[in-house]
Amino acid sequence: MNKTIQRIHIIGSVGSGKTTLAKEISLTLGIPDYELDNVVWKRDKSGDIRRNEQEREAYLNSIIQSESWIIEGVHNEDWVSNCFHSADLIIFLDTRYTIRSYRIIKRYFKQMLRVEKSNYKPTLQIFLKMFKWNRYFEEVGKVNFFNKYGIYKDKIVVINNKKCIKDYFNKIVQ
Repeated sequence: MNKTIQRIHIIGSVGSGKTTLAKEISLTLGIPDYELDNVVWKRDKSGDIRRNEQEREAYLNSIIQSESWIIEGVHNEDWVSNCFHSADLIIFLDTRYTIRSYRIIKRYFKQMLRVEKSNYKPTLQIFLKMFKWNRYFEEVGKVNFFNKYGIYKDKIVVINNKKCIKDYFNKIVQ
């Protein structure tokens, strides 16, 4: 891969394929991957604990200061702005809304059947919230992202499907 691309930020809605893509790239390139949800939450067997702003920002900054990373998440608020600024490549996953909705349903049932692990307890409440978050991202999150971070258009790649991902990486892998 082009040696100048060592810091990758992947953003997209719930069910867009962020985690799967981050793990695939991580395995292929040997770059560690991080989920922003795990920056927001301290994972504990007794239940997740939300980090305060200072803890969250310190943890994210420690990741960003690393030589290489893949960070993925839905967040585009101000607290992640340094991540977009520091990234060599920003991948915006713009998977179709219906596909994301299908994936949310599929994930929920796989988690309930314990076929797929999750960082949270899969409850009906979270399942329903995922549809709400998916709609919000579609109507508000996309627009906010491009309004705030469009200044990085030279390093943003919009990906709509798996073929686009493969085509893009085939071009840059040398």
